[in-house]
Amino acid sequence: MDVGEQFLAGSLAKRCPQEGNPIVQVASLFNQLLQHFPRTEFAALVKKHAAERAAKGFTCWTQFVSMLFCQLARADSLREICNGLGCCLGRLVHVGIARAPSRSTLSYANEHRPAALFEDLFFTALARFREQQGLGTRKHKFRFKNKLLSLDSTTISLCLTLFPWAKFRRAKGGVKAHVLLDHDDYLPAYVLLTEAKRSDVKLADSFVLNPGSIVAIDRGYIDYALFGRWSLAGVFFVTRLKENAAFEVVEECEIPQNRNIRADQFIRLTGAKAQTDYPDLLRRIVAWDAENEREIVLLTNLMEFGSTTIAAIYKERWQIELFFDNSTWCTPSDVYGISRFNCAESTVGEVAGCFRSATHRSTSALRRIQGALTQACDAGNCFNRINRKTLVGVTPRAEAASLTDISPRACRSPSR
Repeated sequence: MDVGEQFLAGSLAKRCPQEGNPIVQVASLFNQLLQHFPRTEFAALVKKHAAERAAKGFTCWTQFVSMLFCQLARADSLREICNGLGCCLGRLVHVGIARAPSRSTLSYANEHRPAALFEDLFFTALARFREQQGLGTRKHKFRFKNKLLSLDSTTISLCLTLFPWAKFRRAKGGVKAHVLLDHDDYLPAYVLLTEAKRSDVKLADSFVLNPGSIVAIDRGYIDYALFGRWSLAGVFFVTRLKENAAFEVVEECEIPQNRNIRADQFIRLTGAKAQTDYPDLLRRIVAWDAENEREIVLLTNLMEFGSTTIAAIYKERWQIELFFDNSTWCTPSDVYGISRFNCAESTVGEVAGCFRSATHRSTSALRRIQGALTQACDAGNCFNRINRKTLVGVTPRAEAASLTDISPRACRSPSR
């Protein structure tokens, strides 16, 4: 080995430390995403599950990074994962791995290592975020002990060119995120992703609600048959009454003084189908919205609560709208900070450098680089450096009692 080769070997050793060494901190989006999973916490879970027993160099952290890259890059095969990571050259050190894994090694790890490790990792990260109260505590303090929830959905616009499976309208793609928000910490208790064309009210039965829960919903979820099933299950609801609803007033209740309540009534639905679906009494409350100078007519099956409390419950429903506006939904394009054309300008240039430096390599090596170039255009480059002030708020959004299949492919800034 001559002096030049020794110098190159020494430089590469310094720039590319082995796995397990401290990570070089770089403000890449992928690195920011991985900051939500501390290495010490991850190592403790690996030890707990004995996930690296008899391992010969391939760590669980490398497996985790590879599979996370698989989700964000929309990779459909082991070849795409390994080639996509391989195109990142020396940048892998910034996410704590030394080199891209081989297909056989990654396949063997996915088949034989315990999946319970990553299940525990999810619930550990979720519990930590709930303890930190990352989205704040309940704004309005109620005296009742019932679990307060809000149910609503948001349409997530997607580019049809990148997401052809998400066809919504003729020239627009999208999916719909149905969210059941827990008002104790303003984190979702359940998230369900469906096609954007699916109706909100038809999917309301997909959410498992415990007896005694109070659900605040808008008029899009009005279905008297659904309300009947909820009442039989001991679930309470607060919503707005439709303007064309047919009902009769059974009893007038006393209105509190110096409050924004204008009417408090027990009513019975008079429509033929409505009477069949919900034969019991309901409560109609008319509240005055001083800020917008309008009346808000509420419908609920809460017969014992005060009218001002019910009005405050519906006002608290606004927190789910704020959650949709403030949450960071991300797609692969957002995480990478590039489009398909930007990918061709950044990653392709680097791989082209590999071609220039590989003129002495074998034909098979050039074919591997050629395949990596193709995969790089699809996977993108998630290791682009960005401003350190940029934040990526990717957090777990599900609860243990009702964990659903949340795929990062369908995330984007919500358009209401």
